[in-house]
Amino acid sequence: VQLQASGGGLVHAGGSLRLSCAASGGVFSINVMAWYRQAPGKQRELVASISSGGGTNYADSVTGRFTISRDNAKNTVDLQMNSLKPEDTAVYSCNLVEFRGGFGNYAYWGQGTQVTVSS
Repeated sequence: VQLQASGGGLVHAGGSLRLSCAASGGVFSINVMAWYRQAPGKQRELVASISSGGGTNYADSVTGRFTISRDNAKNTVDLQMNSLKPEDTAVYSCNLVEFRGGFGNYAYWGQGTQVTVSS
């Protein structure tokens, strides 16, 4: 499985950006797709996740501002980021975890994309 991320860039505080990630290579149907971010000098943190069943989870810091969505038919996940703040500046990476039952769980990462929010 390969993950290809797109989007990101430079935006002023209060602006919006949309990140997209496409998975290819035969994705197992039961999975969770997510976006993580890592700012300089900080640990990587979960931003948002969405299961193949549609359940979502958000970091407290982005709740109400970011929206994660997915298209199961296309194996894509998007992250709509609104009301961006300078503290949202980070490298954002998409993640896919497959749950294959007795065959175990498999995790994949896409390349990171830089999001920079200027004050």
